[in-house]
Amino acid sequence: QVQLVESGGGSVQAGRSLRLSCAASRSMYSMYSSYCMGWFRQTPGKEREGVATIDSDGSTSSADSVKGRFTISRDNDKKTLYLQMNSLKPEDSAMYYCAAARFLGRGACDYSTWSFPTGSWGQGTQVTVSS
Repeated sequence: QVQLVESGGGSVQAGRSLRLSCAASRSMYSMYSSYCMGWFRQTPGKEREGVATIDSDGSTSSADSVKGRFTISRDNDKKTLYLQMNSLKPEDSAMYYCAAARFLGRGACDYSTWSFPTGSWGQGTQVTVSS
């Protein structure tokens, strides 16, 4: 059973940085590098939205709202996904979820096309940014 565990969330002031991590379960280890991995976020009353994705070949996509501020990366040796968030804004406040999926299709490892509940999902980590 695939399990993903997020960490690194917290409360910070606007303009500061946070780095989120997502650790994969042992069941993913042998095929981890083949997974499309992504970060999504959700606020109360709104749909979960894609933030950034990284494919098995290292190609990335990110939402316009976070371009230039957030960076997604993966360490296939450590089986860990990261999201470096700089210059945080109050509107970035949300529950952040890590997700993993395989066989999405050509070009489908993209923040704008991959949506919940496709794939496996973590329980989330809360990020709160105050002004």
